[in-house]
Amino acid sequence: MRMARTPEMKTIAVFSLKGGVGKSTFAVNLAWASATLSARRTLLWDLDPQAAATWLLAPGSKTRDAASAVFARQLDPEDICQPTAIPGLDLLAADMSLHGLERLLFELGKKRRLAKLLDGLAQRYDRIILDCPPGLTETAEQVLRGADIIVAPVIPSPLARKSLDDLADILIRRGGKHPPILPVFSMVDRRRKLHAEALETYPDWPMVSYSSLVEQMGIKRAPLAVYAGHSQQAEQFAAIWQAIERRLAKA
Repeated sequence: MRMARTPEMKTIAVFSLKGGVGKSTFAVNLAWASATLSARRTLLWDLDPQAAATWLLAPGSKTRDAASAVFARQLDPEDICQPTAIPGLDLLAADMSLHGLERLLFELGKKRRLAKLLDGLAQRYDRIILDCPPGLTETAEQVLRGADIIVAPVIPSPLARKSLDDLADILIRRGGKHPPILPVFSMVDRRRKLHAEALETYPDWPMVSYSSLVEQMGIKRAPLAVYAGHSQQAEQFAAIWQAIERRLAKA
């Protein structure tokens, strides 16, 4: 069932303090859900220099090393947004220039540059999904200042809660406040004792089970629901998106 569209643009940051937790996988699948399940005009902005989301959605993408130029106001973000094969979903692709973004943002000294760029896209999109670089970089800090909600994938473990508490503490120390954080368990394998214990400890955290179907995104170069729409994992991503929309509706 499609959800009603609201005119107010919202920004969802997919963020992790470390890599290898399925961050870009979440970003791509949540972007698909936004465009398809909620009929939102959606932009996935790939800010990770590794460009995994770009590779999945637009393997032939070439932005002429322009991804960081929008921060210097040399390009309008809309100039390099490109449609994907998913109706209603556009991509602002990553490229090699993002490797120099940290230095550029430092030199610019503009702590809310990204937030202002997002404001400029508000008339064109209903939802913007930000695939953040891992770690608390300057880019990530700008993302977190501009986001309405943070989706934080974590691997189930006894330290899952600590990693989220650490993130919240860091954000509070640096900015005094932070957007709501939605923790989600990633790559869950209930057969593993630590995973099972983490699920018992935090039963209200959304989760996506481990599956080779999810790994096949790298082969199919498409969101999971495109080729395995009836899978348990596709339904789990859809449920997470619905939880995000409910939170945004209350904000």
